[in-house]
Amino acid sequence: MTVSDFRLPDVTPVSEVDWAAIPSPAFVLDESRLRRNLALISHVQRESGAQIIVAFKGFSMWSTFGWLREYGITGATASSLNEARLAREEMQGEVHVYAPAYSDEDFGPILELADHLVFNSFSQWERFRPQVQAARAAGRTLHVGIRINPEYAEVETDLYNPAGPFSRLGVTRREFREDLLDGIDGLHFHTLCEKDADTLERTLEVVERNFGEFLPRMKWVNFGGGHLMTREGYDTARLIRVVRQFREKHGVHVILEPGSAFGWQTGWLVSSVLDVVHNVKNAALLDVSVSAHMPDVLEMPYRPRILGAGDPPQDDHREAVDTPPGHAYIIGGTTCLAGDVVGEYVFDHELRIGDRVVFDDMIHYTMVKTTFFNGVKHPDIGILHTDGRYERVKTFGYEEFKAKLS
Repeated sequence: MTVSDFRLPDVTPVSEVDWAAIPSPAFVLDESRLRRNLALISHVQRESGAQIIVAFKGFSMWSTFGWLREYGITGATASSLNEARLAREEMQGEVHVYAPAYSDEDFGPILELADHLVFNSFSQWERFRPQVQAARAAGRTLHVGIRINPEYAEVETDLYNPAGPFSRLGVTRREFREDLLDGIDGLHFHTLCEKDADTLERTLEVVERNFGEFLPRMKWVNFGGGHLMTREGYDTARLIRVVRQFREKHGVHVILEPGSAFGWQTGWLVSSVLDVVHNVKNAALLDVSVSAHMPDVLEMPYRPRILGAGDPPQDDHREAVDTPPGHAYIIGGTTCLAGDVVGEYVFDHELRIGDRVVFDDMIHYTMVKTTFFNGVKHPDIGILHTDGRYERVKTFGYEEFKAKLS
């Protein structure tokens, strides 16, 4: 089964959105698109028998958590004390925590919040095991796992490859300590990045080959994130089958913790043209920043889609002063960083001051990575509801900018 085989709820057509009515700049989540994703994720959870939780590192828009609970999403995975607090206070379900390293200062509060706690190394487990044992002796039900590194991944971008050479994330088979498994009841791995179920299936073969001898001692296995099950064409039937087979073969509870899958294609970043400058090529300056509000454009790098715009024609040795078909503009932000530029796009109309420029698919990861660099105005956070009503749920001002400084 693919996404197209599953009956998904209808979504609001983009053509019906009144972009001019939305205050700019703003991250806008579309309720109908989020509910579509949640319906599919709920279906996979039900049919596979896995527990699917939301990874805050990819999606942590807590004003929507009530909708997640409606669809049976009962937990979240956190990578820090702050995310663990958000999970407990706003998600109101199971709190799963993994971090590459815990500090003495943070571990105590994390231990009080966590239901599942994963250690990145056996040295960290040895360091904090007495506190875990004390919590269990006091009556706490606490699941503890160790992150493993299968040393296998199909991630093209090194920045996002957790199983790359000399990775600091997880324990390799060579470094695995069977003698320290007392008190550990689960294994965790994360090697995917926006991959399909075939990659997971190949990864599980390596996990079983390298760590299969320890699975009989485990109650649960966390398959990590990167399962982009809400992307069009994703083989959800294969994912369901792979998870079922692993559960039945090894008698373990399986956990999936995607982030992107929740926010995938659920909304936009709405911006406005502040100025158009002419320096051989036209450049449109927007009220958003690539560096501050879309950092993955520079980090990945990747080229976001702009609604109603296309790519410029390939270089065919025209002079720089030539005008390509349509109206071409270099799209940039308003910080003083010279490289605060998205790229060149072609529009079917001339851009004017005040025009809306809408970036597609800006809810997953992008929102959680924003900064207040240069003090530029931070985009609002809003929701486009199914009845067409726009709700501004958060606006940012000077106090938020100042609070990050000293």
